[in-house]
Amino acid sequence: MKRKIPIPVHAAAFILCLIASGASAAVKQSEISVKLAMTHDVYVEGERLRAVIDVSNSSPDSIDCLGQGSSDKLFVELFRASDQRSFDRIDDKPFTAGFALLPGEGQKLETFIGDHFLIDKCTRYLARAVLVHGGMRFESTLKSFNVVPGIPGASALQMFSNRDGLQRRFELVHIGRNQLEHIFLKARDEGTSSRRWRTTDLGPVLRLTPPKISISPKGEVTVLHRASQDKFLYSVFWSLPDELEFQTKEVMSDPEVVGAERMRELYKEAGGLEPVRKAWWKFW
Repeated sequence: MKRKIPIPVHAAAFILCLIASGASAAVKQSEISVKLAMTHDVYVEGERLRAVIDVSNSSPDSIDCLGQGSSDKLFVELFRASDQRSFDRIDDKPFTAGFALLPGEGQKLETFIGDHFLIDKCTRYLARAVLVHGGMRFESTLKSFNVVPGIPGASALQMFSNRDGLQRRFELVHIGRNQLEHIFLKARDEGTSSRRWRTTDLGPVLRLTPPKISISPKGEVTVLHRASQDKFLYSVFWSLPDELEFQTKEVMSDPEVVGAERMRELYKEAGGLEPVRKAWWKFW
C-alpha cells in the first residue's frame, strides 16, 4: 500500500498562488490584444513606412500610454528578415500619439516605422507592435514588408550656385501598388552631402507617354506624367540646398482626347450624323 506524503500548508498555498498567477496571466493575455497592419507590402526606398497599431482592451484594467511618465509603453520592434537581426531605435520619440484605454475600449493608432529606425537597405523586413502593461508584454504577430529601389525611369541633376560641391539627383521610378502602377520621385544629395530625401508617391501612371522631369534655375522641380487615358498629373516641388518641399499637384486633360470629346459634342448639338445602315450579317 502506497503511503501518501502530506504537503505542508505553506507549500500548498505557494503552489496554489503559482497556479492562480498563471491562470491570471493567461486571462490577461487573451483580454488585451495588439495588432499591426502595414499600409503596403512593398515600399520604395526613402518612402515613409506607414503602419496602423490596433490596441483592444477587454481586461478590467486601464491602459495608460499618455506620455513619457506613463505606466505602460507601446512601441514597434523591427528585424531584418534574412537573419532576424533586430534594429536599434535612433531616438526615444514615442511611436504613436498618447492614448489611454478604459476597460472595454480599443483604438487604432498611426505610426511611421522609418522615423524611428535607420532603414538604408533594400531588403525584406519584419515588424511587430508591443504593448508593455503591468510588467507583461502583449505582442502582435510579425508583419513582413519589402523595401525596393523601384524600376528606374527619367532622372535629372540639380546644381546649386550658392552651395559649392552640392548636387541633388532626382529620379522617377515605378512599382506596382494596389493593382495599379505608381510613379515615385526619389531625391538624393551628392558631393558635399549624401542625404536621402523623402520619396514621394505621385500616384498611378500609364507609361504610354514617358514621364518628364525638369528643374528651373530657381529650384522649381516639375514632374509631368500620364495618370490615365485622358488625364495628366503636374506635380511641383521646391528644391533648395537645405530644403525639398512639395508645393502643388494639378490635374490636366489630354488635349487630343478633349478635342475628340468636344467634336462629338458638336456633332450631337448639330443633330448628329446619320449612321450607315447595313444588314446585320454584313460586317464590311
